[in-house]
Amino acid sequence: MSAVEQLTDDHPSSAGPWDRPSLGRQLTSWFRLLASELRLVLTRRRNIAGLATLAAVPILIAVAVKIWGVGGGGGPVFIDNIVGNGLFVGLTALAVELPLFLPLAIATISGDSIAGEANIGTLRYLLTVPAGRTRLLTVKYASIVIFSLLATCLVAGTGLVIGLILFGGGPMPLLSGVQISFGAGLVRMLLACCYLAAGFAAVGAIGLFISTLTEQPIGAMVATVLLTVGMFIAETINQLDWLHPYLLTHWWSAFADVLRDPIYTGNIERGLVTAAAYAVVFWLAAWARFTSKDVTS
Repeated sequence: MSAVEQLTDDHPSSAGPWDRPSLGRQLTSWFRLLASELRLVLTRRRNIAGLATLAAVPILIAVAVKIWGVGGGGGPVFIDNIVGNGLFVGLTALAVELPLFLPLAIATISGDSIAGEANIGTLRYLLTVPAGRTRLLTVKYASIVIFSLLATCLVAGTGLVIGLILFGGGPMPLLSGVQISFGAGLVRMLLACCYLAAGFAAVGAIGLFISTLTEQPIGAMVATVLLTVGMFIAETINQLDWLHPYLLTHWWSAFADVLRDPIYTGNIERGLVTAAAYAVVFWLAAWARFTSKDVTS
């Protein structure tokens, strides 16, 4: 069932105010619509191809290190540790895909969320349903957040599997010089994934807002990516050091702080606060735009 059919079935336009469903029915309907949206997102061929590309990077890293070694230093963060523990393949892949590939994947989903519906002409039908705009926007953003976590865990999980196959596991050395058990290392990797997913979810909120401004999903995707890349470029300009703490991307590298003993929470907390601020501001901007938008397609 498509999102249009789902929403129409849940809120027939002929229903009066006395026919408003109970809170339980509304929540059930919301989750059904979310499941429908996730099914559409995860079964689109371009999204599957994008996820396959994300998963290919840790495999490429692991095979390259296995054949040619680490090259005596240099390269991405954690790459020197790969040969000692396969857990570091996933962490290295996250560091490699952090500047472009993962933000691009999130921009693709978020930029297509509203603009894609408008482009194919289904948005008008979705918005003919009473009280549908806010619910549709929350469902769209929830699917973006879930996709952000899935994409991040896919990269780390693929790296973990190929790393264990090629290099094995065992105790995990931390950046502080101590070692923790393999199980504790898995927990640290999961924490890193959740932290990065929060940052990518904020990118998704930006993309969702831009998606409400246009009927061209490609334009929304490109604009979201350019904004993310622009933040990374601004990071390299010393004259803008006053701006760096307010940039969303400034705190993404703090995921490495989960590999310290004890975990250094200062930058992680600031990163989460920054991500939350971006997410709230841009989601509210998307809501303000979307709930007053005159839809013609």
